[in-house]
Amino acid sequence: MILKASEFVFSPPPVVSRARRVLIKPNANLPVPYPVSTSRETLSHIIESIKKVSDADIIILEGNPSGESIYPIYQTLGYDFPRVLMLDVRDCIWVEVENPLPHPFAVTTFWVPNVVLSSDYLISVAPFKLVGGTPSFSIPNLLSLLPVSKYKTTSSGGWGALYELGIDQVIADLYFTLPFDLGIVDARQKFLGRSGDPTQGEVEDYGKIIIGEPYEVDLEASRAAGVQSAYLELIKLGKAELEN
Repeated sequence: MILKASEFVFSPPPVVSRARRVLIKPNANLPVPYPVSTSRETLSHIIESIKKVSDADIIILEGNPSGESIYPIYQTLGYDFPRVLMLDVRDCIWVEVENPLPHPFAVTTFWVPNVVLSSDYLISVAPFKLVGGTPSFSIPNLLSLLPVSKYKTTSSGGWGALYELGIDQVIADLYFTLPFDLGIVDARQKFLGRSGDPTQGEVEDYGKIIIGEPYEVDLEASRAAGVQSAYLELIKLGKAELEN
């Protein structure tokens, strides 16, 4: 669903009112505010809307590609929400989770934070961002839930071992292994980042919020951005395989 940003009011689905724990995954691994990172304003609106209907614990979870603490970035971005638990992927207990696809594209199991598995409702909130022409919407946003220590190459931090497998295939596998309930792309502005420096780029006003099931959200965001997203084509194939 694409909404005008001026008309966006987050209405949590009924399942949230019964949830014990709601996890929100922002795009927040760079110390640069919106539209490079998830907007503090948008997160605050989502959090306050959840609190109106639910007593659930609200968790924000992110990981730093350097493998260092994420908390200085949270502080820089102004993520100081009351009664919200801020967590770092590197400090979590990790659990190996099997990919449910009969024929995974690249990864048969993922190491993920156990807090993701113990949450009742999962939300991915990402800016409307492309870096070097590559989209970074609600599903690619899940990549930084994976512990760097498990997936870095020997030469650098980040998730180099996964990139070597083909990142579109990995993202498609991650979609099926971590079934997030809701995707939100904050498209009030579109950020076109440079591949050499993802903090620098062009900003265009767009004035929309895209919200819904993560695959559908990323499909709409890709169409709006005028790009082909290979991981979405793979997810489509995976869905067909599971249905058959």
